[in-house]
Amino acid sequence: MSAKISRNPWAWVPTLYVAEGLPYAMAMTVALIFYKNLGVSNQTITYATGWLYLPWVIKPLWSPAVNLVRTRRWWIWTMQLVVGGVLGAMAFAIPTAHFFQLTLGLFWLLAFASATHDVAADGFYLLALHEHGQAMFNGVRTTCYRLAGIFAKGLLVMFVGNLIDRTRNGSLAWSVAFGLVSAIVLLLGMYHRGILPHPIQDRPAASGGNFAGEFWHTLAEFFKKPGIGIALLFLLFYRLGEAQLMPITQLFLLDPRSSGGLGLTDAQIGFISNTVGVAAMICGGLLGGWVISRKGLKFWLWPMLLAIHLPDAVFVWLAMAQPGNLWAVGAGIAVEQFGYGFGFAAYMLYMIYIARGVHSTAHYALCTGFMAAGMMIPALWSGWLQTHLGYPLFFMWVLLATIPSFVVAANLKLEPDFGMRKELI
Repeated sequence: MSAKISRNPWAWVPTLYVAEGLPYAMAMTVALIFYKNLGVSNQTITYATGWLYLPWVIKPLWSPAVNLVRTRRWWIWTMQLVVGGVLGAMAFAIPTAHFFQLTLGLFWLLAFASATHDVAADGFYLLALHEHGQAMFNGVRTTCYRLAGIFAKGLLVMFVGNLIDRTRNGSLAWSVAFGLVSAIVLLLGMYHRGILPHPIQDRPAASGGNFAGEFWHTLAEFFKKPGIGIALLFLLFYRLGEAQLMPITQLFLLDPRSSGGLGLTDAQIGFISNTVGVAAMICGGLLGGWVISRKGLKFWLWPMLLAIHLPDAVFVWLAMAQPGNLWAVGAGIAVEQFGYGFGFAAYMLYMIYIARGVHSTAHYALCTGFMAAGMMIPALWSGWLQTHLGYPLFFMWVLLATIPSFVVAANLKLEPDFGMRKELI
């Protein structure tokens, strides 16, 4: 086996998932703060950005192309260069008179390129590592994905907040921020073009003439998997509460106290929510991956289900008490995010469980498509619902919305030893 085929995963897994996490964080979270800073309403923000999940929902429609046309390796670095270019264009569009329409269009391009990159990156991960390696690096890839979120949602937002304080020019601050992220992603694209290994299995699966047949065969095989109905309901409902909570939390922290929010600044949110909070989520994810490797996914499913949902009650308290102590706010968010990270480890590994087989790349993409649908649809109504209910009642509703996930989990079938380290079995 050549050196290129067997390249150490530490040389590429961390950076690959940083490159995967950056554009997603920019589109799904940073966009909320960006538009809020520039005066867009909560309902418009959540509705417009909620639709940005759509490329991740429908990416299974073109995911077979990643499997059938060129290599996953080629798709990875090519999409990274595209993402970098789109982010660079965003920097120039922000100061214009029609910034909302232009930046929203660019966010759509960013989302499609990022979703395509996700298909290739996740498929490449499954091809380049054996099953034990996949389980072992599951925590690493999740951590690096979250570190990208700390940078984009935390450090970058803090940088923008400080720059706005100094220049009193939000458009300039955000243009500089998008330009910086553009440069980082372009550099990662060039790095991965040279550093990624060349797995023997990473090759086009069919000629152009057989594309349609392979596409429908790949799709059909996914829906023939045993227990696929319950599995898909699990993917859709596992984060039903969280899907409504996530787009509102940033707006809740930014909104003034007179509107029911906490009135935090960009810099405070960047540190408390998107740095300390994401760090807590990373710790939870690492712990989740480790405990699954010891006892398996089946053993830890219910504890992780409770961990991801019950801490949502923190936001009920924050909305009702509106504490002025930043340490109390930060501690509450850290608890909620730790639980989310711990519980999400089960979700990530379950998608690998479903995707196993000959068409693992396309089938994993189908899983993430259903995951994105489970996030997009609730997010679309979250802003409208919050506007009509107010923050305390909205967060109470979020807790009620977690109930379907428990019902579905009770009917889930899992192999007892899946996810365990082989030497422990």
